[in-house]
Amino acid sequence: ALFKFTKKILDGKPIDVYNHGKMKRDFTYIDDIVEGIYKVMLKAPEANPLWDGENPDPGVSFAPYKIYNIGNNKPVDLLNFISVLEEELGVAAEKNFLPLQPGDVKETCADITDLMKDTGFRPETDISKGIKSFVKWYKKYYSV
Repeated sequence: ALFKFTKKILDGKPIDVYNHGKMKRDFTYIDDIVEGIYKVMLKAPEANPLWDGENPDPGVSFAPYKIYNIGNNKPVDLLNFISVLEEELGVAAEKNFLPLQPGDVKETCADITDLMKDTGFRPETDISKGIKSFVKWYKKYYSV
């Protein structure tokens, strides 16, 4: 949403705000994602001791792997997210308030328990710093 909202706001186009803004999302800054991936790469997963080559179970793999959620684990109110973006852009967004879309959820949050346990890493970039850095990059990259 950050990229799409930024482009639309700067182009003077309205942004769609679902559930009339009564939603929360887990904002995760890209540098935190990169660092999380790096930390995961440093810790090789262990083989699953339940694997039986003679009687393979499709739910268990012989290849060592681990799946992690990498997210900020701190849901942000959508209207606050938009407000911070407006402040950094210096432009008020034209908001098109819409109902909740079928199948959408009001709040999402990454469970980073395994990530923290296995790597000691927790994303820490807050929304203000992350959006400020993104807007600075966007304006430079797109010569805005």
